[in-house]
Amino acid sequence: MTGSLPEVDADLLHGLREGDEAAFAAIYQLCAPALYRRLLRLLKDVAITEEILQDVFLKLWEHRRRIEPARGFRTYLYRMADNRAIDAFRKISRDKNLQQELWASDIGSYVQEDELFNTKDDYQLVADAIDQLSPKRRQVLILCKLEDKSYREVADLMGISVSTVSNQLVKAIKEIKSYVNRSAGNHSSAVVLFMSVFENN
Repeated sequence: MTGSLPEVDADLLHGLREGDEAAFAAIYQLCAPALYRRLLRLLKDVAITEEILQDVFLKLWEHRRRIEPARGFRTYLYRMADNRAIDAFRKISRDKNLQQELWASDIGSYVQEDELFNTKDDYQLVADAIDQLSPKRRQVLILCKLEDKSYREVADLMGISVSTVSNQLVKAIKEIKSYVNRSAGNHSSAVVLFMSVFENN
C-alpha cells in the first residue's frame, strides 16, 4: 500500500545494531521515501518534513543498540516519526510566521484568508486532541490515517478484529472532533486542519 514502510531484512537490522554503516544506509534507502511521504501528508511543509526525517534516522543510529530485529521495527520507526510530528505541531503553534506559511499552503485552500490568520493555536489544539486519546485509539488512528494501513492490516498488527479497528477509529475521530469543537468552536480553522489531515485522507 502506498506510504507503508517495506519489510526490513533481519540481517540488515542485526547489522545496524552492530554499527554497520552500510546496513544503516540500506535501511535508509528502503524506509526514508515512505516515511517522507507520510510526514509530508501530515505536516504540509517540505522543510519541516525533511528536518524530521533526518532527525528520525539520526536517532535511529544513536539508539541502534535498542533495536530488537525480531520485534516490530516498522512500528518502532513509525513511533519515532509520530512523536516528532506531534512535536512539530507544538512548535508550529508557537511560531506565528511558520503557522501562517503553512496555513497559506495546502490547508489554506480550505478557509478564507481573514479566518486563517486569526487562529493562533490550531496545531497545538490538534496535537492535544490526539494526546488525550487512549493508547489503543491513538494507535488505530495513526496506523489507519498516517500509515495508510487497511483495517485488516491494523487488525492483524494489533491482534484485534476488523470491526474493533473500525469502531476504535470512528470513536477516535469523534473524540478529537469533539475536543476541538469544545475548545475552539465548530467553525474554527483547527477543525479544518483536523479534517484535512485525518478525515479526508
